[in-house]
Amino acid sequence: EWLRHKIRTIYWKQWKKVKTKFKELKKLGVEEEKAWICANMRNGNWYCGGYFVLQTAFKNKKLRELGYPTFTEFYLKICEN
Repeated sequence: EWLRHKIRTIYWKQWKKVKTKFKELKKLGVEEEKAWICANMRNGNWYCGGYFVLQTAFKNKKLRELGYPTFTEFYLKICEN
């Protein structure tokens, strides 16, 4: 859980400008109104990483597509060898 929060925070920090945040959230399938509200938040990166909009945008499935396996998958992969 903490690691997923940290990954979301890193992505949020990489998207430095409001336009970029809005555009990337739209690409991840967030509704336009929620994406605009979230992109304009002036809270810290860690707070925004825990915001529900980012949590729904970066589900486990999306993180897996980006190359971040869950700990269970990683453990099972190691135990097979």
